[in-house]
Amino acid sequence: MRDKFRKVAVWVLVLIWSPVLPAAAARAPIAPRVAEPYLSALTINAESGEVVFEEKADAPAYPASLVKLMMLLIIQEKIEAGTLRLTDQVRATAAAARIGGSQVYLAEGEVFSLEDMLYALIIQSANDVAAALAIHVAGSPEGFVSLMNRRAAELDMADTVFHSVHGLPPGQGQEPDVTTARDLARLALELTRHPEIFRYTSATFQPFRDGQFEMRSHNRLLGDVEGCDGLKTGYFRAGGYSIVATARRRGVRFIAVVMGARERKARDAKARELLATAFSSVVLPPPTPVTTPSPRPAAASSSLTPAAAKDGAPSSCPVGGKTALIIIPVLLATAVISYLLGRRRRG
Repeated sequence: MRDKFRKVAVWVLVLIWSPVLPAAAARAPIAPRVAEPYLSALTINAESGEVVFEEKADAPAYPASLVKLMMLLIIQEKIEAGTLRLTDQVRATAAAARIGGSQVYLAEGEVFSLEDMLYALIIQSANDVAAALAIHVAGSPEGFVSLMNRRAAELDMADTVFHSVHGLPPGQGQEPDVTTARDLARLALELTRHPEIFRYTSATFQPFRDGQFEMRSHNRLLGDVEGCDGLKTGYFRAGGYSIVATARRRGVRFIAVVMGARERKARDAKARELLATAFSSVVLPPPTPVTTPSPRPAAASSSLTPAAAKDGAPSSCPVGGKTALIIIPVLLATAVISYLLGRRRRG
């Protein structure tokens, strides 16, 4: 029984580590771009594009999983153009299923909707999903990388070069993805112009594979910083901890970028600080007042005026108000005429 348990344990370890160990062993050595407490930072006003704070915003950095924000933008633009639909079915290829790192453990041939894949791309930061989406949209990861670099050039991300669709450290013979805090702020600014993306970036939890797999966001600012609804985090050892965060309060939105932090807590603390400082620097519009309709005043009544009829129906009382002023003189005139005619007949 004990030997059987050991065999099962070994197979579990193989299944867990087999996608990771070969990839890790084949990594190309790259120079670290990490600093204490962080490498670079930037805050911008999303409405005006004005820079509120910057520190080494043009220093080269490794985006890691933040490259998936460009994938999200390209796919969202294709959805809005009508060339893709959220209901499209995306099939996992063998190449996608072999991708290591953060994943949802796609099996070759598994099929999910484009919408489900986008949730997995952003919440779980799934590398296997990034590969599957790239193949579905552009025919290959290399084809999608070309789309990413073309869109980066259009956004004036002059210091950004993408080499992968997932942001993992490069393999032997490959180059790392490189960007800057300023370029990622430009990308985030463009994403905020597509409100539909916030359904993915603001979600902290989402079930996958009919609830068999639970995905939880790595962005700890969600639910912690007022108005925070995105966007994404990134990490690998040589690149440190990075984040592109955004928050909106009373119609005012700021974007904060922190790159290459040595510790996750330092990254998150700086992002919180940047957003708090940005919002404290502006006068927010007053909150929209919540108005409730005033109750209708009751109709005045008196002994001379019958109560108002309900639902516009006429009153059942024949005499009252102006009606009485007309009828009473007529009755008096009639009585006088009758009296005079009676006297004449008797005379």
